[in-house]
Amino acid sequence: MPAYIIVEVKVNDPVQYEDYKKLTPISLAPFQGKFIVRGGKTETLEGDWEPQRIVVLEFPSSDLAKKWWASEEYASAKALRQRTAETKMLLVEGF
Repeated sequence: MPAYIIVEVKVNDPVQYEDYKKLTPISLAPFQGKFIVRGGKTETLEGDWEPQRIVVLEFPSSDLAKKWWASEEYASAKALRQRTAETKMLLVEGF
């Protein structure tokens, strides 16, 4: 069953965050992850949610998504993201 990581990002350091954006795609490949949404324009349809940036990643399974998140391949990029942005991240199973 496919799984999706959905991330709301508030970028605090746009210059260094650009480095994060360059590192992340390489880390996804060994886990068969891919971007579905990567920072496109958002429009609030209901509620008061006004995210600065939304990212959606797709993986073949929850297991692979969690392995990517905890991986050595993603570790340096993750540390950079955590220094340069505030994020909310969830894992959702799809169909």
